[in-house]
Amino acid sequence: MHVSQPTDPAPVARPEASGPATATTKAALEKSRRDKLDKLRSLGIDPWGHRYDGAQPIADVRTAAAALDPAPDFSGGPTVRVAGRIMLLRSAGSLVFIDLADRTGRIQVMLGKKQVGPDAWKVIDCLDLGDLIGVDGRLGHSKTGEVTVFATGIEFLTKSLETPPDKYHGLVDADLRQRMRYLDLIHGEGVRDRFVARSRIVEAVRRVLTERGYLEIEGPTLQETAGGAAARPFKTHHNALDMPLVLRIALELHLKRLLVGGMERVFELGRVYRNEGVSPRHNPEFTMLEAYEAYGDYRVMMDLTEAIIVEAARVARTPTRFEWMGHTVDLTPPFRRAKYDDLIAEVTGCNPADPTSVASAAAAAGIETAGRHADVIKSDLFEATVEKTLAGPVFVIDYPAAICPLTKRKADAPHVAERFELYVAGMELANAYTELNDPDLQEELFRTQLDGLAAEESMARMDTDFIRALRHGMPPAGGLGIGIDRLVMFLTAAPSIRDVILFPIHRPPAGS
Repeated sequence: MHVSQPTDPAPVARPEASGPATATTKAALEKSRRDKLDKLRSLGIDPWGHRYDGAQPIADVRTAAAALDPAPDFSGGPTVRVAGRIMLLRSAGSLVFIDLADRTGRIQVMLGKKQVGPDAWKVIDCLDLGDLIGVDGRLGHSKTGEVTVFATGIEFLTKSLETPPDKYHGLVDADLRQRMRYLDLIHGEGVRDRFVARSRIVEAVRRVLTERGYLEIEGPTLQETAGGAAARPFKTHHNALDMPLVLRIALELHLKRLLVGGMERVFELGRVYRNEGVSPRHNPEFTMLEAYEAYGDYRVMMDLTEAIIVEAARVARTPTRFEWMGHTVDLTPPFRRAKYDDLIAEVTGCNPADPTSVASAAAAAGIETAGRHADVIKSDLFEATVEKTLAGPVFVIDYPAAICPLTKRKADAPHVAERFELYVAGMELANAYTELNDPDLQEELFRTQLDGLAAEESMARMDTDFIRALRHGMPPAGGLGIGIDRLVMFLTAAPSIRDVILFPIHRPPAGS
């Protein structure tokens, strides 16, 4: 079957394709859409549609087209049914060409007045970019060889009353794209693919853990004490109980309570909230993975971390070797292991075991040293000079015990903590410990960590119930934390954490 059609239908001039709309043209466009809405109603058509059964994914329809007669101008393929959003709309006499998009892809639809009939043609007169429709038709190829659905019927599903951003002057501002994520997903190149990849990455993380016998749990988001991290919490108040509460800043302490209770392998994928700054690597609301394994240690967690990242990269279709943030990243396992002090010596030339040498290197890097603990100075030096050099993935191991209050010390070197951080392209991606399970030492370290706080705030952050739980006996354990948003950033080569969070927090618009 052949249908007469132009070789390459030219777009009809449309106001929304001519550049950024002025207030006048915007009002005219809105009125045009409202007029079409009224016309649909006058035709007895519900502009907001109903259930539409039997629509095939457009990707499947395009796959089926590969088996057709490859001759151009062929419309004798099987009957198909598709539904989606109108992304392009162009007219050529008695023919209308539409690019229709669903979650799987795009396809051209040709609507001929003779083929769809006069009643359906009245509906076609009401179409705009952004409308949602369902189409029945025969699959084939246009004269130019484009895979095409030759429509025999059309059903109106949803009228769009807003003019979409045009192809050349639309959503180019990053802040606007993130505020209007619904439009970014429709029109942004590769945006939807990135969030599909995020879903697959989270699924892979969960699968790796459950296949190893870990049990997923859900800890409380509202807590009496902000514990498990050095961060400022969001505060709220429970009216019925008349008590202050905070949003959790970490998942750690409740998961460890479960180790005490005999749940030997546990994890949580959950939201965490920190009342702190916003940057390309930080969002106040973010997703964390924390996992704990009784009778393990940080080396067990190292192997687990590597397995998680390799599997997540596989499902996200991340290349083994790629460029990101100015670094060449190679995901070939096993990942490199490097000692904290060795990296500081390598990058700065100082002697990490000599506080005077460290202080001198820190001063040269512009770091304040007066009255500060040597290991805190060393930590700042590492952050300022070493982190940015780590292409990774690299496990940085053997941190100073003084900056790791929740970590067990090495038996043969008590000044060293059994901890690693995983770095990629100068960014921390994961953090793991051999967990401290000595309740007396834990309480002492908590108090040391809180020394600089006012007495009231110090008591508010001292989780006495957690210390009580430890006194009942927590088994030796390894613990792991991975920032899921950063993991997705890395595996999808996103430039900012805001590009992998569907609805990141924003400063209110000026004048709002």
